[in-house]
Amino acid sequence: MNATEDALTILRTRSLSGVLEREIEKAILGGEIPPGKRVNENLLATRFGTSRGPVREALRALEGLGLVELIPNRGVFIRQPAVEEAIEIYDVRTVLFGLAGKLLAERVGDAQVARLKEYLEQMEEAARSRDFDRYYPLNLAFHEFIIDACGNATLAAQYRGLVKKLHLFRARSLVQGGGLEVSNSEHREMVEAVAARDPERAQRAHSDHVARAKARLLAAYQKAEAQAPRLTN
Repeated sequence: MNATEDALTILRTRSLSGVLEREIEKAILGGEIPPGKRVNENLLATRFGTSRGPVREALRALEGLGLVELIPNRGVFIRQPAVEEAIEIYDVRTVLFGLAGKLLAERVGDAQVARLKEYLEQMEEAARSRDFDRYYPLNLAFHEFIIDACGNATLAAQYRGLVKKLHLFRARSLVQGGGLEVSNSEHREMVEAVAARDPERAQRAHSDHVARAKARLLAAYQKAEAQAPRLTN
């Protein structure tokens, strides 16, 4: 094999590992591979019709994102962040998302406001019917739209690096204690503040939304802890 063929092989492998990274990430975030579970590389290679090499490359990339962890002599496992880490991430996310809301209110156009209102209506419809499977992807897309539209690429990159670690926590908190309806009432205030082109109000609404989401997470965690079976002597 000559140098050109070597380069093409590397390029194809990297391209394939990138596709696999996205597919495995979707499986993790969708709950198909639950937290704490060991990743079966052979099974993934068979599923995607490839060798284990690109699967390993994809898993290394996902380790860098904090979604999986390599435990020596045991293998790769889906990462299960401690609630303490999630709280720290929520605190940083509160600041970033508040800034995103402020920046968006300063530059938003009519078409963007209309799109935000469309997301809001779709989420409200899903919340009324308690359709979590429909609501959650809309919820993620709504937040992503705000981050993309705020016009700050550095903020967007930092924000995405954080929220990838929070999907499982966010899903859990939304299904506890009427989270869909409550969360969407906060979304409405966010959209109204942006539509009013009021940066301070928008920053407050976006920050408050994440702070309240953290409170819902803590409530869900405490409820689960209280209901967990206790060992007795």
